[in-house]
This record gives sequence, C-alpha cells and structure tokens, in this order.
Amino acid sequence: MGEEGFRPVPGGSVRVLVTTDTFSGVWTYTRELVSGLVTHGAQVALVSFGEIPLPHQTSWMQGLHGLEYHPTAFRLDWMQEGEQDFQAAQEYLCSIVHDTRPDLLHLNQLSFGALPVETPRLVVAHGDVITWWLSVHGREPADSAWLDWYRETIVRGLQRAEAVVTTSRWMDQMLRLAYGDNHEACVIHPGRNPIYFNPFVSKEDLVLAIGRLWDTGKQVALLTHHSHGIPVCIVGADHPVPSPPTPIRADVRVSTDEHEIAVRGAQTEAQLRTLYSRSSVFAATSRYEPLGLTSIEAAFSRCALVANDTPAYREFWGDAALYFERNDADSLAEVLHKLQEDRELARLYGTRAYNRARERFTAKRMVDDYLRLYRQLRALKVAVA
Repeated sequence: MGEEGFRPVPGGSVRVLVTTDTFSGVWTYTRELVSGLVTHGAQVALVSFGEIPLPHQTSWMQGLHGLEYHPTAFRLDWMQEGEQDFQAAQEYLCSIVHDTRPDLLHLNQLSFGALPVETPRLVVAHGDVITWWLSVHGREPADSAWLDWYRETIVRGLQRAEAVVTTSRWMDQMLRLAYGDNHEACVIHPGRNPIYFNPFVSKEDLVLAIGRLWDTGKQVALLTHHSHGIPVCIVGADHPVPSPPTPIRADVRVSTDEHEIAVRGAQTEAQLRTLYSRSSVFAATSRYEPLGLTSIEAAFSRCALVANDTPAYREFWGDAALYFERNDADSLAEVLHKLQEDRELARLYGTRAYNRARERFTAKRMVDDYLRLYRQLRALKVAVA
C-alpha cells in the first residue's frame, strides 16, 4: 500500500484505480470488490473520500499485495461544502492516475465520471441526492445554485463514462428520470462473501432491522407503530464499529402505550453477524435502497426477508421474500404476525432468501462480472487506438 505506483503486471493482468467513500455501504462493497480483484491478480490503486478511515476499517487490506491505498478527507459531492472540495479532489485523482497509469478507472462516485484524463472509465450508481429525493419525497429537492451544480456534474459524469453500472434495472430507470437518457447502462448486482455469515445457527423469535429511527429513507420507524408479538431489534447504525476495550451496553427502549422495541447503537462486525444468525426475520423497510447490502447479509444468514414492496426489492428478491404494502406499517405488522403464527413459513422463506443470495449476490459473481466488463473496456480502448 505504498506510494511508489504499480509494478509491472505479469500476464497482462488489469490495473485499475478504484474510488470509494468511507461513510456508506459503498465501503463494504469496495472491500468485496478490491479483495476479489487482487485475488484474481489485478493491481488496484484505491482512493477513498469523506474521512480518513479508522484502523478497524482498513484491517481487511492487510496481505493484499496488489493494493496501494490513498485515503483522503475530501468531502463528497453531496456533503455540505462538497462543491468546494470537488476541484481539488479531481486534481488529486488526476495525479494518482498519472503516477499509477491504470488501464481503467472504476469510479464509485458519478461526479468523477468526467475526470479530465484519457483513461477509460466506468461509473457505478450506488445512490445520489436527486433519486433519493424522488424515492423518499416523490419530488426533486428545491432549486438552488448547489443543486444546479450537482445535477450538471452528475450529467457530465454519466455522459463521459464509457460504461455506467447500476445495481438494478430500477436504479437505471431512476437515473434516467433524474438526469436524462444520454448514457448506456448495464446491471451488476452487489455481492457479499458468504463466509462472513452463519446460516446454520438455531433461529430465535427475533425480527432484526438496521437503520436510524429518524431516517425517512430506511424508515425502520414503521416497526414502532404496532406491537408485533415477537421481539424486535433495531440496530441504529449501518456499519460495524471496532471492539471496545470494555463491554458497553448500548440498548435503549422505544416505548409506546402498547409495546417496547429494543434499539441498539453501532455494533461490531462479530455482533452484527451474531444478530443476523440468531434472527428468524429481517425487516427490509427501506423505500430507497439502491445497494441493498443489509438484505443480502440477512439472506446469507438464512433470515426470512419481509421487504417493503418497492420495485428494487421485487427485482432483487422476487418470490424469495414476503412483502408488505409499500411504506405501510399496518401491512408490515400483518406479515410479521403471519410469520409468528407459522414458524415453518419463516423457515421456508429463510431458505428461499439464502438460495437466491447464493445464486445472485455472491462477491465472486460480482467480481467476475466486473472483470468481464473491464476486458470489454480494454478491448474498446485498443480498437479505438
């Protein structure tokens, strides 16, 4: 992970620059992608934005000898004052491209798609401000000078990229609704390595959900509208935290006149793995979920999926999940009650979700799909030359 640039690559293996952020599920996605690419013999220059990651976030990089890592604290385009950092972030990326001379760029921020270099690039749509607003509020955010800059930057990034990747057909449709049709997109589903999850632990009567109570996109607060007759645990942070030196109890209670729900703060990776493995049901309540990693992790843990009836979840899970009426807490309670009354149905849907995840959402399949796309982009570059 030094700063000396890429060594010669034996056998014509690909050299790729990957961008990521340290705030969202994109970091987990990047972990799977980069680990798989290096295992296949690729050499990767990884550049992160948002915040300098903590040591527990980068421990997975140890032993990846084909990786050099460049952390930065440049703010992301959607963040407050992100516009002010954008030019400097672009210049820094250009300097990394100049030093490492990658065969292609794998850009996990749409705004970098118009980076002023000649290297072929693909951009991946993991989520953005305007499609979030359209999904959560049913409209675009209010006009502003910043929004004009943001939209223009995303449009340029989409148009300049040789390939646009979305995690679902639904996300491609949302991009076109928000930014127009001037791009060609292909779908590569996200993936996780099943080795991180345990699908064989005896299940308990427990519903798990992940998301902050105030987050209108995740809307886990739907679970607080009714008593469910089954324990419910809401983990209020999306990403694992390092193990503390001494145990810290993070449980609180969210109470109404009729029921209580356990709410936990951020969990370590081991704690999350245990919660997934113990839970018989995972409540996928999000109304905006372009990446969907938590539902994939739950499926690899053989949880029955109870999903918000959105096009994204339907596309991901098909008949391998049970659905509640879109954004409807009453319907969610009815489906959970049905599973509570019929334990065999919960086991059946847990197995269905597990099998679908094994078929469609492994890290290996994701990495293979990207390597295939990389080869196409490299062949295109040769043809053009």
